[in-house]
Amino acid sequence: MSEFGLTEPFRKELLAHCYRMLASVHEAEDAVQETYLRAWRSWSSFEGRSSLRVWLYRIATNVCLTAIEQRGRRALPSGLGAPATDLSPGVPPDDPAVRFVEPIAETLVTPAPTDPAAIVTLRESLRLALIAALQYLPPKQRAVLILREVLAFPAAEVATMLDTSVAAVKSTLQRARANLDSTAPGEVSAPTDPESLALLGDYIAGFENADTAALERALRADAAIEMVGTTTWFSGRVMCLQLLASAVGAPGDWRMIPIIANGQPAVGAYFKGDPYGVAVLTPTPTGLTHIHVFSDPELVPYFGLPRVPAPQAAPGGSC
Repeated sequence: MSEFGLTEPFRKELLAHCYRMLASVHEAEDAVQETYLRAWRSWSSFEGRSSLRVWLYRIATNVCLTAIEQRGRRALPSGLGAPATDLSPGVPPDDPAVRFVEPIAETLVTPAPTDPAAIVTLRESLRLALIAALQYLPPKQRAVLILREVLAFPAAEVATMLDTSVAAVKSTLQRARANLDSTAPGEVSAPTDPESLALLGDYIAGFENADTAALERALRADAAIEMVGTTTWFSGRVMCLQLLASAVGAPGDWRMIPIIANGQPAVGAYFKGDPYGVAVLTPTPTGLTHIHVFSDPELVPYFGLPRVPAPQAAPGGSC
């Protein structure tokens, strides 16, 4: 079997790893390409002293660490300042160096055949709030935490990947855990849980039918809406409902198609027949805590959705 045939089965999990490190699916794809290029160039020197998987993760992790040094971290609007106090339009950040966390489609990182337990673990490790929280860790802490806690590599293998000692890996992991505790996300329901599906249904109905009562049902009192790509975000059900009421328009203006992004329920959104972007919902047993709105029309086809949605079977129905 060629080196391509041996390494190709790891591509999706390497993409997930690079995404956790970089918080950008586009940069993660570039990192995986660079990983495979380096692996191909150095294939003759691979002596089998570690497994092929460990070797590939070593290359990928170091590619990501170099990328972070060159480009810095990504953030969500809530990490850039206080919530908005009025409904002024969101504006891009003044600092051109500020870049934002990107969503990732589950289909890009789910291997086949699918193991239900593995899917649960994968979804938990890709949640949007966790990805954003990881970006606050120094790069080496981020790498160690992901390799040890998410991927469960032994400390000795992580030390080999990062050219350091086992003792250094253990102390770095302790610091990473302590730093992450202050920013780690709370409880999140799985996208297929009944409460998640009900909240998703209320969100879709709220927009497609211009039904603000459905949106109010879905939101928790401490809900937040983040307009990713700008510095603007809104905190609390009252402010969030004011924003949503100003956006829903008339019945039929919006079309929402359910998808899964970052292991969470999400929608591909169309406004008056044109692609608008993607909204990622954070469901809990007591309601939605966050709605992250990515108003980038190119995300719609990126998530495998058509640029023009199919006609609805009935007014107000979701598909």
